Amino acid sequence: MFGLGVPELIVIAVIIFIIFGAKRIPDIGKGLGGAIREFRNIKKEIKGSPEKEPSKKKDKEETTDLLEEGIKKQVLNHVPGVRKAMEISDKVKKVNEIIK
Repeated sequence: MFGLGVPELIVIAVIIFIIFGAKRIPDIGKGLGGAIREFRNIKKEIKGSPEKEPSKKKDKEETTDLLEEGIKKQVLNHVPGVRKAMEISDKVKKVNEIIK
C-alpha cells in the first residue's frame, strides 16, 4: 500500500497508544469513521448534483476546494484532538514566519 509492513504499523499503533491513551482511542476511531462517512456523503452529493459537469479546469478546482472544505469541517468536528493539533500547527507556522 504505502510501503508499510507489519513492524511499521505496530510502531505507529504504539505511538498512537502512548500519545492518546487507551480511553481516547475508541473516540478517535468513532470520529474517523464519522468523518469517512461524511466524506462519502459529500462525494456523492458533488457527483450527483445535476448542475453542470466539471469539464473545465476551473470547475474541477472549485469542486476539489468544496470537497476539501467539507472534509476539513467534518474531521475537525468528529475527531477529538484534531482541532488542537491544527491550532498548534498554525502557531508553529506563525513562529517560523517570524523567525524568517
